[in-house]
Amino acid sequence: MTAGALIAACSNAPKTPDTTATQAAEPATAQTTEELTVLFVADLHAQLYEHPELFWQEGQEDRLEMAGGFARVAAAIDAIKAERPGRVLVLDGGDTLQGAGEAALTEGAAIVPALNALGLDAAIPGNWEVAYGPEVLKQRATELSFPLFAANLRDESTGERLFPPYIVRDFGDVKVGVLGYTDPDVPERQPPAYSRGLSYQGPDELPGLIDELRTEQGADIVLLLSHIGLAKAVQLTGELEGIDVHLSSDTHERTYAPIVQNDTWVVEPGAFGSFIGRLDLTLDEGKLVDKRWELIELSADDFPEDPEVLAIIDASTEATRDELSRVVGHTSGVLARHNVIETTLDNLLSDALREATGTEIALSNGFRFGNPVLPGPIVEGDLWKFYPVVTELKTGEVTGAQIRAFWERELENVFAQNPADRFGGWIPRPSNMHVRFKADAPRGQRVQEIRVGGELLDDERVYTLTACEREGDHPDTLCRIPNARNTRIHTLDAHDAVRRYLQKHADATRQLEARVVADDRPQVLRSQH
Repeated sequence: MTAGALIAACSNAPKTPDTTATQAAEPATAQTTEELTVLFVADLHAQLYEHPELFWQEGQEDRLEMAGGFARVAAAIDAIKAERPGRVLVLDGGDTLQGAGEAALTEGAAIVPALNALGLDAAIPGNWEVAYGPEVLKQRATELSFPLFAANLRDESTGERLFPPYIVRDFGDVKVGVLGYTDPDVPERQPPAYSRGLSYQGPDELPGLIDELRTEQGADIVLLLSHIGLAKAVQLTGELEGIDVHLSSDTHERTYAPIVQNDTWVVEPGAFGSFIGRLDLTLDEGKLVDKRWELIELSADDFPEDPEVLAIIDASTEATRDELSRVVGHTSGVLARHNVIETTLDNLLSDALREATGTEIALSNGFRFGNPVLPGPIVEGDLWKFYPVVTELKTGEVTGAQIRAFWERELENVFAQNPADRFGGWIPRPSNMHVRFKADAPRGQRVQEIRVGGELLDDERVYTLTACEREGDHPDTLCRIPNARNTRIHTLDAHDAVRRYLQKHADATRQLEARVVADDRPQVLRSQH
């Protein structure tokens, strides 16, 4: 089946039902009410063009459709602004300038023209905004037509905030304050070199800033815009007073219905420009009396693209188009992520790393992002969605006990009962290794069985392992495993390894192979929340 036929077939599946959420506190009178709309996108990850997207809803068949792209996001924003002239606030939750080849090859510069055409009012930086280093982040911020803001990101040497902690906007007689809070775990979560010279703080300052917005700035509505992930956002909401809605991002979660915590809504709007969240607020004499949330799927069937924005994208990506369009391989099946535990795409990638170096085991990162690749050619641009940063391969020797400890730590990062202890992406992706675990077991007791090459893991034995170098890590650290022996950084990077593998193997198709299995979770797990 061709890619076009596959999309056409999938687009005939049932559409998402109306899952709009509403909450009315008390009746509002027509004479005194004020209405405004907040539009919310997040985790765009530089996906400038439309792409295949996997949509799912409980009780429905999965749907694979063309969706997203900045030109489609812009058209949706403009349409909603036309409904409510002067009454729309548009916010971006971060992880915007990284995630595609066009961004990586230009350090985010190629994304700026289209980003400025979206009609955004403000944005916070995500954990990936430092991918090109602090100085590039500062430079990109000066090029944007809207402000970045974050309460907890500072220059390490001066202690001064890089950006304002909040924004305040007036809509008629209504004053809206939005407080920004980015991921404080960036120095550990990303390669340490990315954020060198920056310091990140926890949430201790947030209550004072919320009070400042209410009392000094006179905000009628206070929103918290964060980039810490949905589970942590829900937990943080329970610890704060004085916010009306918490706009969460980072984990790419799709909240079709708001999560209520401490009488406050928490919502997250998916990722990749495939969705936009719409929050309609009604106030009566400065008091919030009604709110409505809708997560809108921006599928090609339902939303057009803005031709002017598309022209801007074409112009800003012309220099990289030939390189990113070069065919490097083929697949006869769909390669996709969208699974916490195991994915077809990452099975391919970890196999490519292991074959490139000849070690017994390979581990690939549990990245959340990357759109499905349809049957047909795999191009250079796809590699940047597979591995959005290019780092050299690193090999070394570790004991079985070190491997077991690694898996216990990583499973805690993903399934920690306390959301504050969750960290990073999804489960690591192994090659020539099978892991069975219990997600709900206590910390340090989740691993039930590990096999390497079909044999039970021997804690005393030494195994050879391939992973990707993390810039700034200690020389003896291998995929967050400390004290590895005989480590070596290769001149071969992750993209090189995948190219070589695709050249050698005519068909890149993979299936789910139960490489990682949870005794107490389904094999296809879409969400950590």
